[in-house]
Amino acid sequence: MIPFSVLDLAPIAEGATAADAFRNSRELAQHAEKLGYRRFWLAEHHNMPGIASAATAVAIGNVAGATNTIRVGAGGVMLPNHAPLVIAEQFGTLESLYPGRIDLGLGRAPGTDVPATRALRRDRKSSGDDFPEQVMELQAYFEPAQEGQSVRAVPGAGLRVPIWILGSSLFGAQLAAMMGLPFAFAAHFAPGEMMQALHLYRRGFRASEVLERPYSMVCVNVVAAESDAEARRVFTSHQQAFANLRRGTPGQIPAPIDDIEAYWSAAEKAMASYALERSFVGSAETVERGLREFVDLTQIDELMIAGLFYEQAARLRSHEIVAEVRERMAGKEKAAASV
Repeated sequence: MIPFSVLDLAPIAEGATAADAFRNSRELAQHAEKLGYRRFWLAEHHNMPGIASAATAVAIGNVAGATNTIRVGAGGVMLPNHAPLVIAEQFGTLESLYPGRIDLGLGRAPGTDVPATRALRRDRKSSGDDFPEQVMELQAYFEPAQEGQSVRAVPGAGLRVPIWILGSSLFGAQLAAMMGLPFAFAAHFAPGEMMQALHLYRRGFRASEVLERPYSMVCVNVVAAESDAEARRVFTSHQQAFANLRRGTPGQIPAPIDDIEAYWSAAEKAMASYALERSFVGSAETVERGLREFVDLTQIDELMIAGLFYEQAARLRSHEIVAEVRERMAGKEKAAASV
């Protein structure tokens, strides 16, 4: 059975603080490690009151220092917001502190709105069009330093931190294929081009020094609870947060509500239904059925799960149930293979 991993945004619930979010991230990472998840990634977002992972490298250090074996990384760093040398130094530092456990997923989107993008990028001409060149520059900083090299990443040179290309469209898939890097698709908020992106990645993949064959991961939303009804209610926090973002009024993660239909308009519901299509919400049985069909459909090498929760206890329990689901799926797969 393929490995499962976790994407965390360090969500800030209504009435809570960023400090609370970071404590919750540490607790969830420790929980995920015990449950057998392979990775725990955090994502760069800016100017969003409900997400605390803006300083992604710092947030990763917070989690890596509280765990022992689970891989920890960025899912991802939005590289056009940064000089590649800075990212090489940050992740070279993390790799030096936590050797063999750090991943670096790279995206080209800003991870924020237009005003915040302008505040982040001092070069007003920066648009992300040079993303491939930025990735190659970053890769070079992780190679062993050469004699006479004028600029080095210290730490970073020679550490070869594993790089992933992230995407929510076809561009990232094609770049990952061309560069021979692992590819992660963001189906948890942009599912439309998922299958085409996976096809392009696999068809165009060129073996590299770091990867001999394609390796694909897809991120989906999963909310699991003791019953379908309970899970659907917990998921209304995510649905409200999505609606608020589309209204231009992002805020902290709201408490669940009994009737989501009374909260949003028909247009907002339609947008949410599309964007959150790859969300698996329900009891263990419902989630297992959905994830089994999804894995069979996509033939991915790894599954990453995300979700915005108001209550930490509900988030911990959801990941417990998903881990149990994976074990059942693995058992059934092993039984089928032995027939």
